[in-house]
Amino acid sequence: MKKIFALTALFIAGLAFSANAGEITNGQTAKCNDAKSITLEAAKTANSSGGKDGYTDNDRGTASLNLWKSSNFTTVPITLGPNDDNRSLNETDHGKTNIPVRGSMGAGKVTLISQNNFSRGDSIGDIGGLVKITNTGGVPVTVTCN
Repeated sequence: MKKIFALTALFIAGLAFSANAGEITNGQTAKCNDAKSITLEAAKTANSSGGKDGYTDNDRGTASLNLWKSSNFTTVPITLGPNDDNRSLNETDHGKTNIPVRGSMGAGKVTLISQNNFSRGDSIGDIGGLVKITNTGGVPVTVTCN
């Protein structure tokens, strides 16, 4: 009887930390099976400097994810940083370098589209089979399997 109770408790705990799609928070996992596309979107979380010594307590609103793909048994990290400014700093040199400003803000949303016929199976586009998306950061992410 104790074994049945323990197995049931483990099953319920496993369901609590996984999802099939929707919003996932730190430590939760979403699963997509044979999806044609997978859309990942970071929650619109503002920069927060409420951490210790004025540092941010929410990774500057950046979402961190790991994608595990059963098609080739690899894990790929993905970071969505809509608050991160990737522009070059030559804006502040008042034109002394004559280099144009390049870059933009980080992406808050990305869509992975299934691509077939890879010569090598290590590409992020190989999302056939089971794909597990685990949120490893502090910002919630919405996962949509299509």
